[in-house]
Amino acid sequence: MNEETVVARPPADPPVVARAARGFSPAALVRACRPRQWLKNVLVFAAPAAAGVLVTGQGLLGSLIAFAAFCVAASGTYLLNDAADVEADRRHPRKRHRPVAAGLVPVRLARAAGVLLVALAPAVAALSGGWRLPAVVAGYLVLTFSYTYWLKHREVVDLVAVAACHVVRAYAGAVAVDVPVTRWFLVVVSLGSLQLVAGKREAELRASDGGSTRAILAAYTPGYLAGVRMMSSGAMIVTYCLWALSDHPGPFHGISIVPFVLMVLRHNLLVDRGAGEEPEELALRDRHIQAFVALLLVSLALGIYLP
Repeated sequence: MNEETVVARPPADPPVVARAARGFSPAALVRACRPRQWLKNVLVFAAPAAAGVLVTGQGLLGSLIAFAAFCVAASGTYLLNDAADVEADRRHPRKRHRPVAAGLVPVRLARAAGVLLVALAPAVAALSGGWRLPAVVAGYLVLTFSYTYWLKHREVVDLVAVAACHVVRAYAGAVAVDVPVTRWFLVVVSLGSLQLVAGKREAELRASDGGSTRAILAAYTPGYLAGVRMMSSGAMIVTYCLWALSDHPGPFHGISIVPFVLMVLRHNLLVDRGAGEEPEELALRDRHIQAFVALLLVSLALGIYLP
């Protein structure tokens, strides 16, 4: 009698329990801190750059301290958020690959590391030499905790809460170098943040096709989120144009309107195509957005720093 040898093949996507057996890896903990999302924290450089102090030693140092403090704070909140949402993330087609949900970082370790980083963030901010930046970082942490445990379950409010986190980052940059924040700046940043958040939720809703593990998405429709996105982007373009064309000598602020509008329109196109679930990925991968941002920064730098 001939016997056949049966070779057992591992499943293509091992379950979470099997992954946890592989043990903890420091690299997985670093990945759980989501260093790619530190890109959001470059907003702290916006106000110092617009005020023309980023090229000074004190301005650059203050901005870097603010950037470091928000990177530490954000990573701490990401760890705590992933520990709180671990079961829901394990049912999500993309989030189940995150280190905590995949079992590569134990939940207890994620919580402990998150608490440590959250406690460390105001201390890093205190290196600025004043109390205002640590206070802003503490306010950011209160806002993110409120979002993680309460606000993210409230429709509409969750959009504003996430957008407010971006605005706090931008405001922190001004506080770090002690420059005033204009109404133009706050309005443009607020509307831009709302556009990004609405686009993110819209992309998540389209990708879920009604089967999302994020309960709040059931409260929205693609049409509503698209409307919020278009309203925000339209109002932001108008506000930016009014700012760029008022009280600025030379042509460069006016020229900056062109790449600014192109950047906004490109983002809207990508979201309509189904992208935008991770806005930082668009900035890292889309060559068109990168080119428009580069042109925007160059034109603004010429307008701000040329005598």
